Amino acid sequence: MVGTSCNENKTQQKKGPWSDMEEVVNSVKTPEFPDKTYNVLDFGAKADGVTKNTNAFKDAIKACTDNGGGKVIVPEGKYLTGAIHLDNNVNLHLEEGAEILFSTEPQDYYPLVATSYEGVELMNYSPLLYAYKKKNVAVTGKGTLNGQASNDNWWKWCGKDEYGWEEGMPQQKDSLNLPRLMEMGQNGTPLTERVFGDGHYLRPTFLEPYECENVLIKGVKIIDAPFWIIHPFKSNNVIVDGVTVESHGPNNDGCDPEYSKNVIIRNCTFNTGDDCIAIKAGRDAEGRRIGIKTENVVVQNCKMIDGHGGVVIGSEMSAGVSNVYVENCEMNSPNLDRAIRLKTNSRRGGTIDGIYVRNLDVGQVKEAVLKLNMFYATYTNQTGEHIPEIKNVVLENVKVKNGGYYGILAKGYEESPITNVTLKNVIIEKVDEAFSLENVANLKLIDTYINGSLMQSPPQTKD
Repeated sequence: MVGTSCNENKTQQKKGPWSDMEEVVNSVKTPEFPDKTYNVLDFGAKADGVTKNTNAFKDAIKACTDNGGGKVIVPEGKYLTGAIHLDNNVNLHLEEGAEILFSTEPQDYYPLVATSYEGVELMNYSPLLYAYKKKNVAVTGKGTLNGQASNDNWWKWCGKDEYGWEEGMPQQKDSLNLPRLMEMGQNGTPLTERVFGDGHYLRPTFLEPYECENVLIKGVKIIDAPFWIIHPFKSNNVIVDGVTVESHGPNNDGCDPEYSKNVIIRNCTFNTGDDCIAIKAGRDAEGRRIGIKTENVVVQNCKMIDGHGGVVIGSEMSAGVSNVYVENCEMNSPNLDRAIRLKTNSRRGGTIDGIYVRNLDVGQVKEAVLKLNMFYATYTNQTGEHIPEIKNVVLENVKVKNGGYYGILAKGYEESPITNVTLKNVIIEKVDEAFSLENVANLKLIDTYINGSLMQSPPQTKD
């Protein structure tokens, strides 16, 4: 009996967030595909950058899946196309020198499909690369996916003059567009009635597995996206590996897992116009109604350059986010606002529980190394009756050369303080202020130096 008890104690001692992370990593298997190939050139594709190859891609993918799956090969060259829809057991493989140029004509993303915009589901333009309720799908290779978005087409729809919008032009914030969609999300309007598309100026996402299982996105470079870039939505077992994202348009988040579980993002480079990685789980009443938590997200060996945040939770996180692991990442740019950021508010509600970060090398950030904000505001009133929770945030072995304005910038509610934040072996240099804290409970500072001074754990703060 004593021996059993000792073994149990040893097992208990070994368990912790990083062993939990290893279990997640080991549980996610890379999709495998039959050793059969289907070359898009054999289905009529022309690599001239001018001919639209939408049907050639469609036919090659259909032949592949109808015959049990395999690899759809895109050889060297430039291929113009509309939306590409993946199917079961299909690996879309871009050989070195291959570039898929996605059309900037909205009609090329019809028929409308079930998708999502800023945390609310709708029928809208198809994502540029889309998979709906599929299993074993992949996009791989050394080629480039080029959304061709710019101030001359998709980007100006956001309504900001820096992206080409001018007074009098239509845009997403017009009353019948995004505000109407947000109202539908709040009211629970059936998806079949949330029909947008032409005339509503809601940009398509780039690469969206929607309700998919076993997804691999590996090796490709993605540039110039209309909107969010990699968006696993209600999907499980997703690997994003060795992908380079370079896109500086509006809302150009690099990778946004939403309502998804067991997601691994590794060996990637993000250079973006918005958050590099933003982990999400639905907006407001819609997120609470769907109620699928995003959990078990692993970020390893990634490089973050420009962006609003390196690894971010929110703001759409009403169904909750838990068990996020970030390790061995590098973040550095005068245009990177924060390293780790959690953003929510009292319209969102929801709980963020368990954010574990280690071995982070930060060169420069603008505002804060760690920002935890329960009062995040966007373009509409963001106060409500759903007070969020943020708890169990750990940073260890973090080095920051230039921390910007704050080491930690944290603002909780008096009735819901941010709880259990630990910094262990953290060194932050060149920061204007060590902390700005409101309603933070149980902040622990262990072997943590800011501007050369050893920090003491402050008493519980409630301002």
